[in-house]
Amino acid sequence: MYDPSGPGRLLFGFFAAMAETERENIREATLEGLDTAARKGNHGGRPPVITDDMLHTVLRRRANGETVEDIQPDLLIPTGRRKGQSPSLSSIYRALAEHEKTQAYPEAVEAAHTDFAALRQLDRSPK
Repeated sequence: MYDPSGPGRLLFGFFAAMAETERENIREATLEGLDTAARKGNHGGRPPVITDDMLHTVLRRRANGETVEDIQPDLLIPTGRRKGQSPSLSSIYRALAEHEKTQAYPEAVEAAHTDFAALRQLDRSPK
């Protein structure tokens, strides 16, 4: 029970400070674990539904005049919970949009790859 008098306020302040300290320790440990995993190449998240092979198939068949709706039933997801099923139309359109972005700004993508490689080299250098 919270008592707003002197000793109760002091105890409440002490517990609040302890909780804040514990939360900060948890946050630091989580960020450290994520950083370690990223250095090993694990970035978390789901595996991509649309693989590079699937994207190239869609691009090739669209160039031949087929619609995404016609192409979608022929594609199969290779891994994950929906393995063996066809990807959704929205997944295909999202992959096409991402592909168009990389085609529209290739210098930005190349700069990002260069920056990432430089950061990885800094992480691996002895301190």
